[in-house]
Amino acid sequence: MSIDTTDNARTLITFAQQAAAPVALEVGKYHVVRTADGFRTVDLTTPEHTGIPERKAGTTTVRDAVSFGAYFDKHADASTEVYADADRLTVTAVLDAHTADGPRWSGHRLTLSLRKTKAWEQWIANDGRLLGQEQFAEFLEDHLPELRSPDAATMLEIAQSFQATSKVDFTSGTRLATGQRQLSYTETTQAKAGQKGQLVIPEVFTIGLIPFEGSSGYELTARLRYRIQESQLRIGYKLERPDDTVADAFADVVTKIDAGIEQPIMNGTPA
Repeated sequence: MSIDTTDNARTLITFAQQAAAPVALEVGKYHVVRTADGFRTVDLTTPEHTGIPERKAGTTTVRDAVSFGAYFDKHADASTEVYADADRLTVTAVLDAHTADGPRWSGHRLTLSLRKTKAWEQWIANDGRLLGQEQFAEFLEDHLPELRSPDAATMLEIAQSFQATSKVDFTSGTRLATGQRQLSYTETTQAKAGQKGQLVIPEVFTIGLIPFEGSSGYELTARLRYRIQESQLRIGYKLERPDDTVADAFADVVTKIDAGIEQPIMNGTPA
């Protein structure tokens, strides 16, 4: 009877492998393992084995300059690139940007995306609109903390005057030598029908607003506007150049970031 030496060799290898004590493979390294069919490589360096990502990646979004600086200090290096985009109101840092010697991933980024405050958005929402007397009075009462000149107490009196004269017929408006506006009206209630009066309001007032969360405050000038239509008064305000205030506030945020980092801030957006 013939003996198949190849089959015998395979049988011996199988028995030897089964009898051999298991060997623990070290995570984070490559291993060559012998099998019945030869050898194979076991890669234990991948993130699913080590629990460590191959590289830093992803975009972190923050809302103020202080948070930007804290994250930047932790992850930036000498080749990090920083871009400021005034149109988008963003500052973006490419933390693993390409170096002068060669490319890098450019996949780890930090973005400051400024968020406007609710008070700013509410003042902007009514900018240029003419409201009813009571509606305008309620708006002033809700925003007394932002009123600077005349002060909040004076503006509260004006708001209350609007509410008190909501049921009268307005006839005309006159500009006084003081720069204020005098609105003339006639009472329409049964008890005071025909009785005339005047309502004096400032032509200009000043408000203080914080454009972005975490930014500084700025003063804006507002001009009162009114229109008498069919004896009814509609009133509102027009802010002077609010876009310039936004631009100034963004520039101040960029200046604050620039003072805390060594890398130059470029005007634009990263690729």
